Parts: sequence; structure tokens; C-alpha cells
Amino acid sequence: MRSSQDIVKSMSQGMASMGMYVVLVFFAAQFVAFFKWTNLGSIVAVKGANLLIDLGLTGPVLFVGFILVCAFINLMISSASAQWALTAPIFVPMLMLVGYAPEVIQAAYRIGDSTTNIITPMMSYFGLIMAVAVRYKKDTGVGTLMAMMIPYSFTFIIGWMTLFYLWVFVFGLPVGPGSFTYFQRHNEGVV
Repeated sequence: MRSSQDIVKSMSQGMASMGMYVVLVFFAAQFVAFFKWTNLGSIVAVKGANLLIDLGLTGPVLFVGFILVCAFINLMISSASAQWALTAPIFVPMLMLVGYAPEVIQAAYRIGDSTTNIITPMMSYFGLIMAVAVRYKKDTGVGTLMAMMIPYSFTFIIGWMTLFYLWVFVFGLPVGPGSFTYFQRHNEGVV
């Protein structure tokens, strides 16, 4: 840095690398604002709940589908908080209208979210895992690593769904302290 112009030039270069992120955040914010303004989340939740009830999907099969949807979304959006911000405004009210407590919905979401982390290249630690794998097997690529981890991912999702089914639907245990499996409305006499 020899002059004030060098400082401005350096700052301009730093901000130029942020351009794509700023544009992405701008359009994401527009989408979120439009989604909120149109009340689309509530509409989809109510219509979806009515459809699920009409189809008779109100038991464990409903949660198998929800867990698989969350696992699929996780392949593209690996951030748990970003994925929850995207799915919760629709699925939490929808499944509450079907009759399930938010705690149970959150537990099912975490199963779907966690079981495909190891097979998505979008995960923040995928590069680190890749570096360690290449250290032991030089010709390891992204596809090789994903193919090696798919059996683990399937085992995790089947195991966790089985445990969830037993815990919630067979034994009727709460998923957390003071939580219920079924959503209890205040107008039904339960406070």
C-alpha cells in the first residue's frame, strides 16, 4: 500500500468477490418476503394437511415420507438451519394440522437431515473428508467417496426411522422433556 488509491483498489477487489453472494442474498430475501406477503406457506400447509387427511396418511407412513423428503433436500441444502428455515414454515403447520406436536416433527426432520450429510458434496466438511480419503487412496474422487458412504447413509436412515417408529408410535415415549407426541389444541380443553 503506497497511497490511498491502493486502499480503495484493494477494498474494491475484496468486495468484487462478494458480488455473487450479495446478488444471491438479494434474491433469497425477495423470495422470503414474497412468500410471507402472499401467505403461501399457510395456504400450502392447510391444503397439504387436508390432502394428507383425505389420503389417510396420518400415521408412521407420513413420517417416513417426511424424513425421506428432508433427506433429499439435504442433498442440495446441507445447512441444517437453512433447510429448517425453508421447510419448517410449511411442514410444521401442516403436520400440526394433521395432529402431531412440533417436537415430533423436529425429531423426524433431524433424522432426514442427518442421515444424508455424509453423501452430499454440499456439506461443509466434505472437502476435509475428501482430503483424508485421498491421503489413503490416491485415486479417490467425489463419486468414489459418495459411493463408499451410501451404504452407511442407508443404514443410518433405516436404523433411525426404526428407532423413531418404536419410540414414538410403539412405546409412545416423549421425544423430549415435557413434550407430547400429538398436538393438543387449547380449545379441546387442554392447556
